[in-house]
Amino acid sequence: MQKLLVVGGNGFVGSAVCKAALARGFQVTSISSSGRPYTTPKGHSPAWTSKVNWQKADACKPETYQHLLGDKTAVVHTLGTLLEDARYKAALAKGDLPALMKVTAEKFTRSGNPLEEPSKKGGYDELNRDAALRVCETFVSTVPDVPLASPRAFVYVSAEDIFRPFISARYIESKREAELGIEHMIAGQPGYRGVYIRPSLIYHPHFRPLTTPVAALLDLSASLHAKVPRSLPTPSGLLRTLAGAVPQPPSPALVAPSPLDSVANALTIPPIHVDHVAEAVCIAADGAREDVSGVVDVQEMRRLIGWVQKGQPAGARVDGHQTQHLGHH
Repeated sequence: MQKLLVVGGNGFVGSAVCKAALARGFQVTSISSSGRPYTTPKGHSPAWTSKVNWQKADACKPETYQHLLGDKTAVVHTLGTLLEDARYKAALAKGDLPALMKVTAEKFTRSGNPLEEPSKKGGYDELNRDAALRVCETFVSTVPDVPLASPRAFVYVSAEDIFRPFISARYIESKREAELGIEHMIAGQPGYRGVYIRPSLIYHPHFRPLTTPVAALLDLSASLHAKVPRSLPTPSGLLRTLAGAVPQPPSPALVAPSPLDSVANALTIPPIHVDHVAEAVCIAADGAREDVSGVVDVQEMRRLIGWVQKGQPAGARVDGHQTQHLGHH
C-alpha cells in the first residue's frame, strides 16, 4: 500500500489532496500545527476525514514528525501563504469580501513602522520556503522501513507567477527558492524525485466563493487568448512588450523583473479547480509514475488528469506560455 504524508492536510489544498488520495487507495497521514481534522467553512467534518491519521506537528521542527516518515512512499507539502497577514484565509473561507479588502488594503497603507509590521513568523520565508526545505531534508535523510521499487516522491505545491503587483514579489520568490532548494537536496539521490506543482488561481465555488467571479474572468481571458492567431497582437503580448521596454530595478533571476509579465501570465494561464490540483498531486505522488518530475504547470496538470479543453488538443499552450524548468525563467 502506498502511504502518503500531507503537510497541511487540513487546509484548503491539503484537504483536497487527502480526499483524492484516499479515493486512489493511499493510506493518508496529515500533519498540521493544530492536528485537528479538516472541517468545512460551516464546521462540518466530511465522512472521509475519519480515514485520515491526523497528527499535530511543526513542519520546521523535524523532531515532531520524523517518526512518521519511515513508512511513507511520498510526501506532499501544501503549506503556504499568499499574504503574510493570515486573516485573508478566514475571509476567503467565509466569503467575507469587506474583511478581505481590509486585509489587502492594510498591506498597502501600513506606515512602515517595524512595530506595525506583521510578524515574520508565519510569513513568506517561513511558510513558503523554510518549512518545505526542513520537511524535504528530513524526508531525504530518513531510511525507508522497507526497500521500495521506485523513488519516493516529494511533491511541493508551488505557484505560477500571476499575482504581482497586487501581491508582494516575495511571495513568488520564496516559492522559487523552495523549488531550487528541494531540487538541490534531491540531486544525486536516486531514491527520491521532486515534483513542483505550479497552479494558477485555485478556486472552489463553495469553499472559496470569492474566487469564482475572478476565476470566470481569467478563464474567459485565457480562452480568448488561445483562439487568437499568433500573428495578431493580444493584451498579454502588449504587456510583455512593455515589460521588456521599460527599465526595471534589479530583481532576483528567479522571477521576471517586471510585474507586467505576471499580469500577462494571469491573462493567459487558466485558473484551476482545487480538486483538479489534488488529482494531479496524487498522480505525481504515485510510485508508478516515475515519469512525473520537475515543474508541473497548469497545462501539464490537465494532461495528467485527462482534462482537455473543448476544441483544444491536450497539452496545448496559450499565447506562447511554456512550461518552465528550474533555474531557467
